[in-house]
Amino acid sequence: MDWSVFPFVIMRIGGRYLIFAGSLFLIFYVWKGRAWAYKKIQNKFPKNSEYLREFFYSALTISMFAVMGVLLLYHPYIRPLTTLYPHISDRGWFYYFGLFPALFVVHDAYFYLIHRLMHTPFLYKHVHKVHHRSTNPSPWAAYSFHPFEALLEFGILPLFLFTIPVHFTHIILFFLAMIAYNVYGHLGFELYPRGFSDSKWGRWVNTSVNHNQHHQYFTGNYSLYFLFWDRLLGTLRKDYSEKYEEVCFRRDRLGEMRMKGSVSGPTSISKSYNANIS
Repeated sequence: MDWSVFPFVIMRIGGRYLIFAGSLFLIFYVWKGRAWAYKKIQNKFPKNSEYLREFFYSALTISMFAVMGVLLLYHPYIRPLTTLYPHISDRGWFYYFGLFPALFVVHDAYFYLIHRLMHTPFLYKHVHKVHHRSTNPSPWAAYSFHPFEALLEFGILPLFLFTIPVHFTHIILFFLAMIAYNVYGHLGFELYPRGFSDSKWGRWVNTSVNHNQHHQYFTGNYSLYFLFWDRLLGTLRKDYSEKYEEVCFRRDRLGEMRMKGSVSGPTSISKSYNANIS
């Protein structure tokens, strides 16, 4: 087998991670970190040593993804066994675009299943705890996994490649969107508007607040993109909506008050929030 494609694959996977995690880290933690501190979901920033740990494990995950990706997509004996089809015209544009929602629904169910598995006592202690060392995650935590968990996370690709007819660009665009939403989930700041968590459509969508609670409290909120499984199986934290609104209140209304000098610092901001909701 020709491994000359490996540098290209690892640069593509690592490049996506660096672009999304790196750019958002620079904006939210470096450039605007001090000015936007009151917007942060948890009113503190991780230590530099935590960023380095997250980056180290993410780099390890990226390397593993690259090796396994090369084996599945470029090995002369494995690739012919996959469901990859060569031309979009083989199945048409309707199938091509219609498949994307299905990929994310399948991945969401797959992620929920393995995430619950990771929270069984043995696997949590010996595997998943690596990811949960980030109790206050940053964008660098998106791929911060124990190697065994990274292997399970990667399992969604062979699931697609051996069950669903996919075009090569399905894989590229899917993983591009996946890392973007994964980084958002670990951002430590909320980007959706106030009221979103209880809205008609928003109540089914995962948010940065939702996943941040999972890291902070270790249980509940196991979903990735959607909240179907958390709501259906009763694993959504009961204080999620309240926390979401509190974070958005600080970010929006109290941010404006802070700019005008009406409040200053996280303590007075929290007091103002409590006064407004009481």
